Amino acid sequence: MGARCSRFGLCFWPSQIESNLNDLSCADNEDALPGFCEYSFDQLRAATSGFSSENIVSEHGEKAPNVVYRGKLDDDRVIAVKRFNKSAWPDSRQFLDEARAVGQLRNQRLANLIGCCCEGNERLLVAEFMPNETLSRHLFHWETQPMQWAMRLRVALYLAQALEYCSSKGRALYHDLNAYRVLFDQDGNPRLSCFGLMKNSRDGKSYSTNLAFTPPEYMRTGRITPESVVYSFGTLLLDLLSGKHIPPSHALDLIRAKNFPMLMDSCLEGHLSNDEGTELVRLASRCLQYELRERPNVKSLVIALTALQKETEVPSYVLMGISHGNASSKQISLSPFGEACSRTDLTAIHEFLEKAGYKDDEGVANELSFQMWTSQIQETLNSKKRGDSAFRAKDFVNAIDCYTQFIDGGTMVSPTVFARRSLCYLMSDMPQEALGDAMQAQAVSPDWPTALYLQAAALFILGMENDAQETLRDGTTLEFKKERT
Repeated sequence: MGARCSRFGLCFWPSQIESNLNDLSCADNEDALPGFCEYSFDQLRAATSGFSSENIVSEHGEKAPNVVYRGKLDDDRVIAVKRFNKSAWPDSRQFLDEARAVGQLRNQRLANLIGCCCEGNERLLVAEFMPNETLSRHLFHWETQPMQWAMRLRVALYLAQALEYCSSKGRALYHDLNAYRVLFDQDGNPRLSCFGLMKNSRDGKSYSTNLAFTPPEYMRTGRITPESVVYSFGTLLLDLLSGKHIPPSHALDLIRAKNFPMLMDSCLEGHLSNDEGTELVRLASRCLQYELRERPNVKSLVIALTALQKETEVPSYVLMGISHGNASSKQISLSPFGEACSRTDLTAIHEFLEKAGYKDDEGVANELSFQMWTSQIQETLNSKKRGDSAFRAKDFVNAIDCYTQFIDGGTMVSPTVFARRSLCYLMSDMPQEALGDAMQAQAVSPDWPTALYLQAAALFILGMENDAQETLRDGTTLEFKKERT
């Protein structure tokens, strides 16, 4: 596995597969939720403010045949309520049997079903509410940042684990598996919606209305099998690879032609090795095989995807760049220096760098011969000393000259000097040069969040908002890692 590289071409820290997969386990979640129960229609109507359009959370909106609402029960528990149209589930007994069976499942990889309602013509399902949107929204319609490669791999694994759990409980069939069925919980972890475990029509044959993405056997028989679910999982792998919805037939043509770059999301460039991308392409190709017997089972998918995981110690909400109300502010917030860089508050940045001194240069190797100590080194150190005096006095032009003499001397390497000269360039309205110095500081000291935060400040000034936000997130992730070690 290769080193991870920034989008500016500098490799800044090695990615390693973590052997500790405790956080990626698929343990049951039986104690965290109440048992399945049946609600009255009046209860759910009150919980959703009369099924107000303001509480609609399904991305298909009011015109969808089955609308999902956000609701709050009397005990303040937030729920998701799916209300079927009048013609669905005419057999109340069949509906109740299905709902109760699905309601027995409890797993942290599912948005679990916690209740239902069956009164007159009304058929409603009640599930855990997932507050952080769908995979479709984060993957196809993102606004501030694309989904990181490590998070895409985590989504794939968690979904495979969800399907494996369901299969182990006798619920191997999942209807219409797609990016809308994947939801993100309060921790930013992906969960598979329990709604797809229900037969979503009177004959139990409902699948996808988009025939371009439907398993070929469904076209022949109108029914799905566990292998059909694996086929749909393959289309989700394509989504994660490409950042868009590619018809499987077109994807397979590209795979056969070994035209892998056409499958990859351009936002991922520089963030994964060729081997990593190729392995996920290979898994997708196996899932999309025409013959059912040639597709892998979900257990083998879990094994293969577990081996691909990256940054397993970083929480999902950090990788996703979302707030996390239950975490301490130290975990989820930028450091004061990071905040200053996010605001491009150059005066505050100067104060932080001046106060920090050179403590972050500890451990940077500087091999010096005795001759250097007796000749060149003295002038090099004098250049740095003059630069520090000018930096302290906010004489940034002179500081740039002195720090440049130190750097050009070539006898010592200091990430702090690069960081200080970077700020001097920002103060002198030279953001491109400042970005270059911040990147050099990162190259010298790959585990130094300060270098990433300074890059973000330069990117903000250069008007590269998306890149700046992503770099801030990288800095936060790195700080989180350092706090955990």
